[in-house]
Order: sequence, then C-alpha cells, then structure tokens
Amino acid sequence: MQTDIDPRNLIGRKAFDRNGTKIGTVDEVYLDDATGVPEWAAIRTGLFSRDAFVPLEPSELIEGTLHVPFERSLIKDAPDFGVGRHLSPDQELQLYHHYGLDVAAPPPLPDHDFGRLAGTDET
Repeated sequence: MQTDIDPRNLIGRKAFDRNGTKIGTVDEVYLDDATGVPEWAAIRTGLFSRDAFVPLEPSELIEGTLHVPFERSLIKDAPDFGVGRHLSPDQELQLYHHYGLDVAAPPPLPDHDFGRLAGTDET
C-alpha cells in the first residue's frame, strides 16, 4: 500500500474484497509500533457487525476506495480482537497467519565464537 498516505484519510472509506464485493467501511487504522507506518485497518462489515482486521500491505487505495486482495469470507472470519485497543505482537502474528502472509524471521543471533571452529582453536 502507499505508505505516504495519511492514515486518517482512510477512515470512512469503503473497502472491497478481491472480487470487488463490498466488505464495509474503514473504521480504524493501526500503525506499526516501530515504524509508524499504517499496517492494519479495521473494517466495519455491517451495521450490527464487528470490525474485521485487514492488512494494508498488500491492499491498495484505488480511486478513494480500499481494495483488499482477499475473499470477503476470509476477511469476515479473521480473528476478532475488538477495536480501540493496541494489537499485541501475538495478535498481529495470528492475523498474518490467518491471511497466509509471510512474517519475517527474527534476525540471526550474533556469532560469539568469532569464526572459530567448534572444539578447536582454529579460525
């Protein structure tokens, strides 16, 4: 998604699934804790329905509407964490897995042997 867009401008926009079926309206936008980049949108799926979280990457903002590259049924079945609260790293991981998105592996631990072969003094 365009990272230069003001997340406040997403609120109230209509959202559509990969087939062009209306999902609902963007209710809230959640930013990444480390980067401040918009990462998730909570979509109000109906008048008396709950909000469904959708990833903003790889979604697109096209002609003022949010297009989410997933089926409506998958979006409506996303884990429900409620809105208005911070998403924990574990909750985000659950959402990434729900959508089948790859999550970057943690960086490798530093090599404390400094190039020595195990059990020897060789380098």
